[in-house]
Amino acid sequence: MTVEAHLAPGPLADAFAARLAALDEVSFGVRLWRKDPSLWGGDETTPELADRLGWLDLPVSMEETVDDLATFSAEIAAEGVRHVLLLGMGGSSLAPEVFQRTLGNAADHPEVRVADSTHPGTVRRIENELDLDHTLFVVSSKSGTTTETVSLYRHFRRRIEARGEKAGPRFVAVTDPGSALSREGRASGFRRVFEAPPDVGGRYSALTPFGLVPAALQGADLVRLLESAVSMGQACGPEVAAAMNPGIALGVLLGEAALAGRPHLTLLTGSSFHAFPDWVEQLVAESTGKEGQGIVPVVHEPLDAVASSAAGRIYVATVLAGDRDEKAVRAKLAELEAAGHPVVLIVCSEPTDLTGEMFRWEVATAVAGAVLGINPFDQPDVELAKRLSRRVLAGEPAGEGEEAARVGVGDRQALEGALRAWLDAPEARYVTLQAFLGPDAVAADGVVRLRDLVARATGLPTIVGWGPRYLHSTGQLHKGGPPTGLFLQLFDDPDDELDVPGTDYSFAHLVRSQAEGDAAALASRGRRLLRLDLGRDVAGGLARAAEVLASLGDDS
Repeated sequence: MTVEAHLAPGPLADAFAARLAALDEVSFGVRLWRKDPSLWGGDETTPELADRLGWLDLPVSMEETVDDLATFSAEIAAEGVRHVLLLGMGGSSLAPEVFQRTLGNAADHPEVRVADSTHPGTVRRIENELDLDHTLFVVSSKSGTTTETVSLYRHFRRRIEARGEKAGPRFVAVTDPGSALSREGRASGFRRVFEAPPDVGGRYSALTPFGLVPAALQGADLVRLLESAVSMGQACGPEVAAAMNPGIALGVLLGEAALAGRPHLTLLTGSSFHAFPDWVEQLVAESTGKEGQGIVPVVHEPLDAVASSAAGRIYVATVLAGDRDEKAVRAKLAELEAAGHPVVLIVCSEPTDLTGEMFRWEVATAVAGAVLGINPFDQPDVELAKRLSRRVLAGEPAGEGEEAARVGVGDRQALEGALRAWLDAPEARYVTLQAFLGPDAVAADGVVRLRDLVARATGLPTIVGWGPRYLHSTGQLHKGGPPTGLFLQLFDDPDDELDVPGTDYSFAHLVRSQAEGDAAALASRGRRLLRLDLGRDVAGGLARAAEVLASLGDDS
């Protein structure tokens, strides 16, 4: 349970209080739990609104699945399975990843790993790190047609079959009823096919089988996880006044901050909840980044880099009581509050409070959408990048307009000129590094180094997104949100093609097509984007880019 919650609206106090009163006047809480689509300007026929509010019932309705999931988990553990490899993207993968990284796997239960990259280097690395004799594969997709997930499924199915083994029993599906994946799972003799409630969108699906099946397999206490969510659901209940409702109050503050020119939601955590912002990032960015508006989550910014002088920000910190860095987070938040920023501090008593916080954020995001006047349950701009990527895969040009600037890292003079021109962006309010690379330790360190240098050079909130993963998370915000982003795309030339079974393309071709498709989508929306071609030497390319950025920073 939450042992402490401190919400200080600071300069937003008047707008915050007025909005809370206005929501009470229109019975917002009651209508939310009645699933009234008119709260977001829709009606019973509005796509991805009237049929996307099933998440409100999940803490209670999912209790009936606990015994079945516990039995299934015990069977898998008893068979000596050491790893569960989840093949999924976005809402299908982020909650399982957070559950594993926050709760860990219980004794004698497998570790859950997530494969959400189409970079051939990453696919190879994951395969080499796993003992395929003792790995269960979970294929997770609402539609069952997600390109990345289907490609990964085909690859690992071929690997199992190449060993002379029947593949079906080594696979589990989590999907929507009647989907292509549901049909494939049954036809191929999957170990289990779990079907999730169809009235819950992907980013709201943490408490559906998309989150609970992997959590059960790692040995998490599902009873306690659901109890935490039930408790938060009651605190956010229909009869609770807006000011006392933790989900509504947070959502109002987020929405009013964005309207007041503070759209940059900076998420701070203690070490126990370090993975949590990745889940919040997708929920908030994909839900609110549309129609030229949006809340921009800033995640994994080093605590010592968070400056009290930064403009346009709101800060929310989530820590576990007794965490080794709890005092440091508290001190930073107190400093920010004293400097006049709106802040929120949430202190949890145990790691399983994670699900209660997920429910709080789901309510808050729905409320923020209402404050901003947008539908928080659709993602109208996500398909654009997918469509353009498919064009590249088919051998066609990605776009028809002006292409984004592209430069190699071998020519220092050209690189310096391109970076200098890219940084000259007075309209920019945040920066995103989009890394279509294999996120191994060397690449990750190099990208983080670049992020820190860009942040220093621009003074702006700076975020890292790994491609194609971010396309299912913050990609909607990049195209549909405010035109204030500055984008740096990093890509390489993989020397391992690694064919995708059943297709005429390779993983290398797929990841390059996704990078080009998203670049064309950003260019079509007038976003300022620079593409850096790192070639075959990723570590060296990142180091050269960092050297140039550092020199530009010294010049300024």
